[in-house]
Amino acid sequence: MTVTIRPAHPDDVPALAELIEEIERFYGGTALQPLPERRTQTKEALFGPQPLAHALVAATDDGRLAGLAAYSFLWPARGTTHALFLKELYVRDAWRGEGVGARLMAGLREVASARPGCSRVEWMADTNNPPARRFYESLGFKELDGKVVYRVGSGE
Repeated sequence: MTVTIRPAHPDDVPALAELIEEIERFYGGTALQPLPERRTQTKEALFGPQPLAHALVAATDDGRLAGLAAYSFLWPARGTTHALFLKELYVRDAWRGEGVGARLMAGLREVASARPGCSRVEWMADTNNPPARRFYESLGFKELDGKVVYRVGSGE
């Protein structure tokens, strides 16, 4: 079965909502949002009047999603340029090791390079997620020092 990397579209919302639940479970979430609410919020976040984010999806021949890369643009980055910030890269277990994550990362670099004024792609990885860190290293990316993450709000 082949996988196509493409921008998410509104028809993907039901599958994206299910994938987001899988991501929550992957990170240890137990108090999960009801599916209808998650669908509504996914649709609003990606396709509402003022989208909060964008997503590339890895879609299989039969329309299932093998993974996603959710991102936003941040300003300023260097000077007055902006950056593509990868919030979530996730590949379903059955598709790991098949090059899907690498293709999603390549797709993000294409999106960034096609957008005038976008000077870089940035993301974070959890320090307690060695497989993700090894994956990024295998693509030739190096970890950077010098940033500490702060958070306030729910899910602290």
